[in-house]
Amino acid sequence: MELNNKRVLVVGLGRSGVASALFLKSRGARVTVSDAKSEEQLREQIPTLLDAGIAVETGAHGERTFRNQDLIVVSPGVPIDAQPIVQARALGQPVIGEIELASQFLPGPIVAITGSNGKTTTTTLIGEILVASGLKTLVGGNIGTAAISLAEQATPETAIVLEVSSFQLETIRSFRPKVAVVLNVTPDHLDRHRTFVAYVDAKARIFENQQSDDFSVLNADDPTCVELAGRTRAHVFWFSRKSEVESGAYVREGQVTLRRNGSEQTILSTSEIPLKGSHNLENVLAAVCASALMGCPSEKIRSAIVNFKAVEHRLEYVATIRGVEYYNDSKATNVDATIKALESFPANIHLILGGKDKGSDYTELNDLLRQRVKSVYTIGAAAEKIRSQIKGTTEIISSDTIESAVKQASAAAQAGDIVLLAPACASFDQFHNYEHRGRVFKELVHQLATASNKTASAQEPRK
Repeated sequence: MELNNKRVLVVGLGRSGVASALFLKSRGARVTVSDAKSEEQLREQIPTLLDAGIAVETGAHGERTFRNQDLIVVSPGVPIDAQPIVQARALGQPVIGEIELASQFLPGPIVAITGSNGKTTTTTLIGEILVASGLKTLVGGNIGTAAISLAEQATPETAIVLEVSSFQLETIRSFRPKVAVVLNVTPDHLDRHRTFVAYVDAKARIFENQQSDDFSVLNADDPTCVELAGRTRAHVFWFSRKSEVESGAYVREGQVTLRRNGSEQTILSTSEIPLKGSHNLENVLAAVCASALMGCPSEKIRSAIVNFKAVEHRLEYVATIRGVEYYNDSKATNVDATIKALESFPANIHLILGGKDKGSDYTELNDLLRQRVKSVYTIGAAAEKIRSQIKGTTEIISSDTIESAVKQASAAAQAGDIVLLAPACASFDQFHNYEHRGRVFKELVHQLATASNKTASAQEPRK
């Protein structure tokens, strides 16, 4: 892609938007950025862009700004049905996303991971397996490091491991992963995609440009993934924790087994996997498939898995206070993720739910709430909807804020109980993002631990 002296507009100044603008400028493009947020809201990003000689528009997307651009790069947080984007496309202007832009400058093989849940854990694990196997590897995408930021370091020998979201896949054109992984597809982001069918269609675009010499890795236990197998031209590898598969990874008598070209290998015992929950077993099985397809030897795959640490904000153990365990699963931003979190503990859970609603159906939680949850503490903008949909399942306490929820849960919990942040919602009503929410939760728990330790010390008899 030739960029020198091209007029390029970057829409949206999130992490990927800023990275795209700076990359485009470094390649000689005449770059303008546009964001509907105010100048005050963007005060941290604007100086860097201005220093690089990039024109900045804030407060609204001006109609004239979109005219006569050679290329428009849309950040994933900007809906593709936004009026200026629709008008630009109608005028024949090329509109792509940051993942598509990055793919033009990433010459090595790409492993792309998508799904409603488990993307970050699986992406991180695959990256660690590839590194352990001696492959030059870069990891990025929706996981936090913009894919375009990897371009300067990438060579044809560099394996690129990317977490990709449905928002990012909406704006691809030629993006072609060597290995495309779909972990699961359950209702999510319906506030943006509007229907589950549209959401599935966005996820399915990960296969759009794959060919017969590429690989698609799919969850045999997920009905939507099974249907997606018909949408790829690539060779399909399956993973399953419930049954054996013809090609792929599965569990047999407590052993993770890989079957490929008619032969089988035992990779490791499920008891060696350091992550909690059946959903993490699925993530491991997917990672085994993807890394094997990238040529990683079985002993390196096993070693990387055994030594893997849980990713922050994903069923992350925080502390034990007076016999009560606290877990941070702030990344549980949809109902299915919260279900998986609840399934990781047998009972006695104090659950913090709420945030910004994404068009979710919280009644899907009801059976598990009855079976395993002592109390639910609702927070944020979705609290009233949640309360109405889970009424009658268990005790429901209106907490409003995460600070109140932690305080109330800690007061009610007894030794042997679990306090779990697994909100089933986005975080943008009260926090910058799910990481911010998770950090606040952990800080509150650490404050409780400090106070508990001081109380215990004060009550110790003096000698």
